[in-house]
Amino acid sequence: MKYLRKQVQYDGLKFEIFKNVYEPAEDTFLVADHLVVNEDDIVLDMGTGCGIIAILAAQKTKRVVATDINPHSVQCAQKNAKINRLASRIDTRKGDLFEPIRKNEKFNLIVFNAPYLPSTPKESRSWLGKSWAGGLAGRQVIDRFIREVPKHLEKNGRILLIQSSLGNIDETLEKFRNAELKAQVIAQKRVSFETIVLIQASHLSK
Repeated sequence: MKYLRKQVQYDGLKFEIFKNVYEPAEDTFLVADHLVVNEDDIVLDMGTGCGIIAILAAQKTKRVVATDINPHSVQCAQKNAKINRLASRIDTRKGDLFEPIRKNEKFNLIVFNAPYLPSTPKESRSWLGKSWAGGLAGRQVIDRFIREVPKHLEKNGRILLIQSSLGNIDETLEKFRNAELKAQVIAQKRVSFETIVLIQASHLSK
């Protein structure tokens, strides 16, 4: 296939990585290694890329929505869902953040490997750049996500967000609190020039 870039394997599953699609890396696997999905969960995998997290979730539950702003990623995720025989459980949609999500649509688990690296406007113009470029402070997409996510999270739901130490983790935790969500770092991994963290957030107990 002319669009095929390479193949990746994880936990017995196979994934094709198309050209212009983010290749699973340390941040992806940090989520994958800590992904807990209940059989009755409705899951949103935002910024699905090749679809690896959506497919792992679909092994445990029957309802997964996978979104990406990148049309190449949407096609790639659809192909990988078919390869791993889970296409019937995954609804793949193209759009920016919550744009493809219906107004009253809510989820038990929302996962987002956000574009988190500090970047210039030029770096976010390519499809691949959009997967990692987070604006001058690395927070442009993360801050939008935090503002919008509460209305799409079920009462007892949870959020998993990937971020870099380059983008001010304490500010993210504070903004979750301002959105009436409790948040904490549940895992981290040091890589070259940064530490990648996995943040879990949920509604405050009443």
